[in-house]
Amino acid sequence: MSGLQLTPSRRTAPKPPAESFASRLGKLLNQDLAFGSRRLKDSHKEALYLELGLLLSAGVDIKAALDLQVQQQGASMQRVLAAVRDSIVGGRSLSAALQQSGHFTPYEYHSLQIGEETGQLVAIVEELARFYTRKIKQRRQVTQAMAYPIVVLSTAVAAVLFMLNFIVPMFSDVFKQFGGKLPPLTQAIVYLSALVRSYWSSGAVILLLILLALRLARRTPAYQRLASELVLRLPIIGPIVKRVYLARLCSSLALLSGAHVPLLQALTLARQMLGFWPINRALEEVEARIMRGATLYGSLQQFPIFDARMIALLKVGEEVNKLDHFFSILAQQYSEEVEYRTSLLSTALEPLIIIFLGLVVGTILVGMYLPIFQMSSAIG
Repeated sequence: MSGLQLTPSRRTAPKPPAESFASRLGKLLNQDLAFGSRRLKDSHKEALYLELGLLLSAGVDIKAALDLQVQQQGASMQRVLAAVRDSIVGGRSLSAALQQSGHFTPYEYHSLQIGEETGQLVAIVEELARFYTRKIKQRRQVTQAMAYPIVVLSTAVAAVLFMLNFIVPMFSDVFKQFGGKLPPLTQAIVYLSALVRSYWSSGAVILLLILLALRLARRTPAYQRLASELVLRLPIIGPIVKRVYLARLCSSLALLSGAHVPLLQALTLARQMLGFWPINRALEEVEARIMRGATLYGSLQQFPIFDARMIALLKVGEEVNKLDHFFSILAQQYSEEVEYRTSLLSTALEPLIIIFLGLVVGTILVGMYLPIFQMSSAIG
């Protein structure tokens, strides 16, 4: 995006293809979880801004556009949009009505406010639709890339637990009848089987408690900081997650810069929208440095989360006063990298996981048959 495009975006939704089990699992993993939050799902916002942009660009007034939206939505979304519509009828602007509802981010209603003040409301609405489309696409790319590995790993764990609970004890009873010393590998597998059979219920309870604790703590700053730092340190996954959030950051800053929002305010709004601790912490310090007279690229340069390419392009953008253009270029580049890396991840993980599963199951089988082979050799 080199600037805000006033041309209406006319899209038709393609017919969804038949989904595989992995695709359905990816969609399940991709659902927006909003425990304790009043925020709407990203998919709801994408549909809202897409249809609202089409209606406004066709000349429909905002109240009539919201009336049409209310008729098409589910019960919860109907209540939100009806309240927004009633607030507009009462004299508020669209941005003020969204802010009053409490279901939208500062990034959204401040962007819309800029659009109202500059006469570019339709362009801002369409750009918000594109923003949420890109955001959802990136999340789906990551979750669908992980869907197959999760299915295979879950199957592997279930198979190993089944063997340790039922198959290994049968062999163990046979070994006891024959007596004799078992090979070290067989002893280790029999011991592991006994542990699993003795403590599986306690282990399941502990695992559930850990998952519950993580779910309750996921909104706390300490958890977000720890989780984000751990994710960034993961090989392969970390660079993908980093680029997902950098793409979102650059996309939001491209929109705000194109709408002539002051840089400090744009950084604040983007930070509030992003919700990723390493970048948020860096942006807070960047804002403080800019207030003291530093340049944007010079401030970003102090933090390793922002790569050299981003800093180099933004340096040029500041010098030629076209930050929105360079933010748009960076957002596109990061999005393309996310798509490529997630595709590569999915392709590379499939054979690796199959090999791992074969090694685990094969080790257990070899450990169980090794004493039988030894006894056969002794008898022979």
